[in-house]
Order: sequence, then structure tokens, then C-alpha cells
Amino acid sequence: MKYKFVLIIGFISLIFSCENSKQLVNINVENRVISEQLPANKGIEAIIDPYKINLDKSMNKILSYSKDTYSKNDGDYNTAIGNLIADAVFELSKPVFKSRTGKNLDVVLLNHGGIRSILSKGNITTRTAFSLMPFENSVIVVALKGAVVLEMATYLKEFGKPHPISGIELVLNSDNTYNKILIGGNPVEMEKTYYIATNDYLYKGGDRMYFLKKSDTLYDLNYKIRTVLIDYFKTYDTLSPKKDQRFIKLKQ
Repeated sequence: MKYKFVLIIGFISLIFSCENSKQLVNINVENRVISEQLPANKGIEAIIDPYKINLDKSMNKILSYSKDTYSKNDGDYNTAIGNLIADAVFELSKPVFKSRTGKNLDVVLLNHGGIRSILSKGNITTRTAFSLMPFENSVIVVALKGAVVLEMATYLKEFGKPHPISGIELVLNSDNTYNKILIGGNPVEMEKTYYIATNDYLYKGGDRMYFLKKSDTLYDLNYKIRTVLIDYFKTYDTLSPKKDQRFIKLKQ
């Protein structure tokens, strides 16, 4: 694909004031078309190439292996790739949160739109993590009362997309009412405080998740979700995530 950038020809008159004096300056601008046809600057290439080689080496480093190809669109209520990402955040953020606060992480909530590519069958590299999560979003933990967790559950059933979740079990009846909402295998208690890992984008109101702002306390783990994925990929030689029962709708 050929890209062209055009510099417009014109005359710009600038008047500079310095005390009582004024000076008129004419600036001539030439029309130049910049495209792929321009020859490369060998001097600049010589400076850039060593960095590019090292970057490519780092980005192409093999971290793990995917047994199949997974897409964020392969399920109505939960997806294999969404489950993998949410479980990775839960598994790696939980000990960090525990060591810093002495508290236990209960749930992970991320967003369907934050998954920006498929996970292809074959080798998983550092570049894979950047493709999946190109944003600079970090893991944060919010403290929510059970009543707000129920608001979150209502949001999840009404949104219409399978947001990645972990640590919570949601079962809808055929009429779209909730059959059960469990955290850690137990029903949600209205006045209990639950610790929910999410990202800073969602906490600020992304995807209209305004209920996250009802948090009593906010903890920033200073741990980018992309870095979580890289660390997770390094931990497991082979990955074969599955759709499961964490969020389902009963037929009858």
C-alpha cells in the first residue's frame, strides 16, 4: 500500500511584537510528496537496525504452545480465550494482592473488547501477548459490597458479550433471571466486601462499567495485563483453554 503525505504550498505571514517594534516574516512552504518511492536514508537505517534486530528477537521469543486456535467470538456467555486471560489474571494477581494487603482476591472481571486478536494454534511468543493485549492497562483491585456485585451480574447478563470472568459462577434461567450467583462456591452476601480484579480502563467507566466506581477501596497492583499474560505463558508449556460452566444459560 502506498501512502502519500502532501505538504501544502503557502505563504505564512507572522507578526512578532517586541516592545513597540513589529517584524513581518514570510515563510515559503514547498509542495513535496512523501511516499514509499523515496530512497531510504542509509545513515538512519544503520542507527535503527541494531535496535530492530534486538526487538524482533525479543518479540519472537517462544514462550508456550497453543493446541488450537481460539477466538473471543466462540461463545455466548464465556469463551476459551476469555477464560484463559481471566484465569491468568486471577492466578498471578492473587499472590501479589495477598502479599501487599493480606486480603484474598475473589473475582476477576475484564472486558470482551479488550481482547484484540485470536490466539492462533502453534507457538506463542511475546508478540502474541502484544497482539492480544496491545493496551497499557494495569490490574487494579476494587472492594465491592455484595449488593454491587449483583449489579455487576445484572450488567453481565444484559451486555450481550462474553466478558472474561474468573472466580464467580453465574447461571441464568431460560427466562433470563438468575438461577444462582456464586463466589468461591457460596452465594453472594449483600453486606460482605469482595475484592474484584479488573483494569484501570474499566474502573474509569470503560464499557459503561460504572458500578466499579462504587468501590470502598482501590488497589493498583502496578502489573500490566499484557505482562501477566507473558508471565503466564512462560509458566505453562502448552495451553488448551476451554469454555466451561462459569457463565451459562439453562435451556429449560
